[in-house]
Amino acid sequence: MARYFTDEHEWIDLEGDLATVGITDYAQEQLGDIVFVELPEVGSNVDKGGEAAVVESVKAASDVYAPITGEVMEANAALEEDPALVNTSPEEEGWFFRMTVADKSELDGLMDAKAYKAFCDEL
Repeated sequence: MARYFTDEHEWIDLEGDLATVGITDYAQEQLGDIVFVELPEVGSNVDKGGEAAVVESVKAASDVYAPITGEVMEANAALEEDPALVNTSPEEEGWFFRMTVADKSELDGLMDAKAYKAFCDEL
């Protein structure tokens, strides 16, 4: 499994042709207590950089962008009942959706863990 990061603070785990997407620990810390999550519909198509989900915290509402193009195959129903999973386990149980990978070359523009850490250190 390979993990990638976007400069919008999403992470993406790639396993074969299926990708799992969520927001990073850095992002959830910046948002504060998450109170609501709007997930994409299963079967919907998302474009790289397009809005895919919404996360609301006590501070603000933010869009979650699709890191790559593909079709949403599964949404994390556990987040609808317990949005705080994004705070307690942002990069494991708090994933947002799983999607197909339409074009693996889109992963080339994403960061690995080391590059993402350096990116966050400069913020």
